[in-house]
Amino acid sequence: MTVVAQHEGTRSAVSEPTPLADLIVLTKVRVNALVVATTAGGYYLGAPAPLDPVALAVVCAGTALVASGAAAENQVDERVTDRLMGRTEQRPIAQGRMKPATGRAMAIGLALAGLAIIWLGSNLAATAVALVTFVVYTLVYTPLKRHTSLATVVGAVPGALPPMIGWAASGSLQAVGPWSLFLIMFVWQLPHFLAIAWLYRDQYAAAGLAMLPVVDKTGATTGRQASLWAATLLPCSQLPFLFGISNRTYAIGALVLGLLLLGLAVSFAVHRTNANARILFYGSITYLPLLWALMAFGKR
Repeated sequence: MTVVAQHEGTRSAVSEPTPLADLIVLTKVRVNALVVATTAGGYYLGAPAPLDPVALAVVCAGTALVASGAAAENQVDERVTDRLMGRTEQRPIAQGRMKPATGRAMAIGLALAGLAIIWLGSNLAATAVALVTFVVYTLVYTPLKRHTSLATVVGAVPGALPPMIGWAASGSLQAVGPWSLFLIMFVWQLPHFLAIAWLYRDQYAAAGLAMLPVVDKTGATTGRQASLWAATLLPCSQLPFLFGISNRTYAIGALVLGLLLLGLAVSFAVHRTNANARILFYGSITYLPLLWALMAFGKR
């Protein structure tokens, strides 16, 4: 349910993965922790005081299940290409440890359970956003990856929707607030994922996935795009302050973090090495939690 990627690595051939370990990989538990965190952040920023911890827990649990279902469906659909990439070849469906039909049944079951929990525990608006997230990720983004590098931009949409799920669940009538969170998450994902795609460009090429660094042989366009999106993040990150969600301290902190991230993106654009791409990747995953922390502590 998010384009955010991780280094899955190749498991040791000495020990057979356990069913629990396969389930964790199938549902991308570590990646989906970000989905849950941004859902919680959206709820917190939208909710009036005092915060309802039960309602917060319910929407986070439901979103986690929907995200897990989306991750499982993604691995069912990409089982052939997963076998062709070192970072994904050990996934349970790709390796045949789990049948595709079983994976799909789990995916649908998890998603339906999550949607039901959100609907019963919060409201229809949050449920609708969660459903859109699942549909765009599984039915639009996943198949599009085989055909165009623009799939990354499309994939950033479901990755940016979890804060809106949380905000909608809070019952807030603030119309512009959740869109500011959406824009931050949307734009942030692009330099983040371009760095990953550069690092794994050879594996993506072998799998026939049309990521930008695959079609952009020199990396010049990839570097420019990473810098452009990092620059775009600067004004987007100021929207929570302009819309009265967070205070001036947040605005100053967001500006500093944004300039640092932009510097890393420009450095990668000038010297397109794996080392600089890796620094940009780690810089991006440091930027996001710090920005959300500033936003939460600076809530008005």
